Amino acid sequence: YPTEQNKEVQIVLVGKTTSGNTKPGCKREVGGKCVAVIDTPGLFGTKLKQEEAMTEISQCIALSAPGPHVFLVVIKLGRFTQEEQKTVVLIQILFGDEASKYIMVLFTHGESLDDDDDVVTIEDYLREDPHLQCLIAKCNRQYHVFNNKDNNPLHVTELLDKINKMVMKNGGSHYIMEKFQEAERAMEEEKNRILRENEEKIHREEEKLKMKNKAWEEAIKEEKKRVLKEVWYGL
Repeated sequence: YPTEQNKEVQIVLVGKTTSGNTKPGCKREVGGKCVAVIDTPGLFGTKLKQEEAMTEISQCIALSAPGPHVFLVVIKLGRFTQEEQKTVVLIQILFGDEASKYIMVLFTHGESLDDDDDVVTIEDYLREDPHLQCLIAKCNRQYHVFNNKDNNPLHVTELLDKINKMVMKNGGSHYIMEKFQEAERAMEEEKNRILRENEEKIHREEEKLKMKNKAWEEAIKEEKKRVLKEVWYGL
């Protein structure tokens, strides 16, 4: 895979079905090409809180310098959850809009398309689900279907060929880590902005409460004066 100055392709797996057990540096040779796979903790369906999972994913990407060639979003056919719909959006939040060019959806269990009497193509399947159509559109329609029952190594080769075409489409480059750092800064600024807004809102609410308490105290004082006046003149 003719990337910048070497033939190594770096793949980052993201999704509910990934285990997070494969660390940066896990490499294997496929068809004479060196493939490095980074299996991140899933954004959903793990024991980690979402913020913790996002932090771990960020750390994995930082360790995959000079940067991944593809974010492979793993989704099981027939089980596209509302949480998984957010995966690409979260990747864009974490790594910036530029990351969209490097995202490919990997549909696993492609054999399920042939389970019925009528063979369904992936295109037919996508047309039936507007949420999946939206997801694919966000990834520039970059996707692949993987058959889990058939151990034919050709399936892996086909996937890598498709990834290679995507890499070539991106000028043979990987995701630039500076973009990740820019996205991190933007995310931190947004977080601080929300914190400031919340602090200002809390401050306004506190001031309103103080004014209400002050008005209540004044009303009580006036009521005491009135009662004392009535008692005094009643004697």
